[in-house]
Formats: sequence, structure tokens, C-alpha cells
Amino acid sequence: MSTFFQFVIEGLTTGSFYALVALGYTMVYGIIRLINFAHGDLFMVGAFVGWTGLTVLAAAHIPLALALLIALVAAMAVTGALGLAIERLAYQPLLRAPRLSILITALGVSLALENGVLLIYGAGFSTYPHVLSQAGLEFHDVQITFAQIGIIVTSFALMLALYFFVHGTFIGTAMRALAIDQDAARLMGIDVERLIQLTFFLGSALAAVAGVMEGIYYTQINFFMGFVLGLRAFTAAVLGGIGNIPGAMAGGILIGLLESFGAGYVSSRWTDVFVFGVLIGVLVIKPTGLFGERVVERM
Repeated sequence: MSTFFQFVIEGLTTGSFYALVALGYTMVYGIIRLINFAHGDLFMVGAFVGWTGLTVLAAAHIPLALALLIALVAAMAVTGALGLAIERLAYQPLLRAPRLSILITALGVSLALENGVLLIYGAGFSTYPHVLSQAGLEFHDVQITFAQIGIIVTSFALMLALYFFVHGTFIGTAMRALAIDQDAARLMGIDVERLIQLTFFLGSALAAVAGVMEGIYYTQINFFMGFVLGLRAFTAAVLGGIGNIPGAMAGGILIGLLESFGAGYVSSRWTDVFVFGVLIGVLVIKPTGLFGERVVERM
């Protein structure tokens, strides 16, 4: 049983990254019915911004805890602003265009981000400073490090904060109204464009948090890291019911657990088969996901 619970800890840690990125997918889709395939690359950009900030601050002999906090906030701000700029420049002019046009644009933005980071940082791996120790707790041969505890707790706190923001504030109520009917929301005096921009900013900032935490945890990052993680996070969003915030949280955790159990009990080389097999199965059996609801498209 100790092996099983060890895999659970690893799955919760990895699933926390997927859940944070999946929230961005599900928020954008819930608002404007767009699958933002560039979102995984915003996760990657956040990781590089955090790495740059942490490296500079470490060289300036800033205390570690303060350096981590500054680097994290900087990554959220820069990546959030980048997500906002992408929405304004690439997506907003196409919101009334056919869905295929904006989908192709999202793929183009993804390639632009990947190649932009490639030109700036190079094709090799960049290494985060080793700031996490292996100290932690042990229960009956099950080990959990303080780093894993911090990642899991931080991720769940952010996810819950987003949930209560969307379901417990005036702005969140306006966002949910916008997800139901944009034209009716506009007639009720809701600033539709501002809310769409806020959605992109929040989703991008959460992706940046996941990027920085993954960089700190695994230490190595590269320009292509957002592609596969983005696909897995998209799978998590679909599994939970894309457009549903609790579903994205649950989907991310489930995909993380599936990946951990698959790698531990079978082989790490079969991980993608398990994850994307789930995506195919969900699309075939229950396209609305675990928590999604079937909606009628308005013409």
C-alpha cells in the first residue's frame, strides 16, 4: 500500500500543474467558446519569466524567499499581460468570424510563442536554481516533501480562490452571465470586452504560477515544454467538462493520478497512451465530460 500512496502523492503534485493550466482552457472556452491552443505556451512563458527573475535576483543576493515571491509575481504579471495582448491583437478581431478562423489563429499564436522563446533563450534546457530540499514527512514508508506539500496546497488555494471569485462576486456573476449569452449580458450593461480581457489575464496568470512551480520542482525547462503539458491540461479540461471550473480542477487531478499510476505500475513510455486514450474515450462516450452539461447552441 505504501507504493500506492506514494504514487498518489506524485499524482497530486503533477495533477496540480495540469489543473491550474486546465482552468485557463475552461475559463476561455466558457466565455467565448474558444479552445485557446496557445495556453500551454503561456505556461512555458511563465516558467521562463520566473527563471529569468529568480536568476537575476539570486545573483543580486536577494533572500531566497523574497526572490521566489518576486519572481512568481513578475511571472504572473508578465504572462497575464501577454495573454491580454494576445486576446486584444489576435482573438478580439475574430470573435465574430467563423470558429475555424480563430482556431487556426490560436495555433499560429502557439507557434509564435514557442519560436519567440526559442530565439531568445535558445533550444537547450535552462536550469532553475536548486532551491528546494528533499526534507519532508514520512508515514509508513510514504514520503512527501515540503515542496510537494507547498505545491499542492498553493494550487488548491488558487483554484478555490478562483472558484469563489467566479461564484461569489459581482464580477464573477457577470462572467457567468456572459458565458450564457453575450448579447443579453451587453444589454444588461455588462462590459463584455473588459470581462473577456479579465478572463484571459486570470487564466494566463494561473498558467504562469504552474510554470514557475514546475520549473522549481523539476529544475529544467525548455521552449517546447508547454506543448505536451498543454495537451494534457486540455485533456483534463475535457475530462472534467470544459467550461466547468470544478470539472477542470477534478480533471487535472485525475489526469495527474492516471499518469502517476500508469508510469509506476506499467511504464513511463505508455503515459501518453493512457492520457490521450482517456481523451478519446471521453469524447466518444461522454463528450460533455464528468461535470459538463449539454447546452443548446443559439443560432
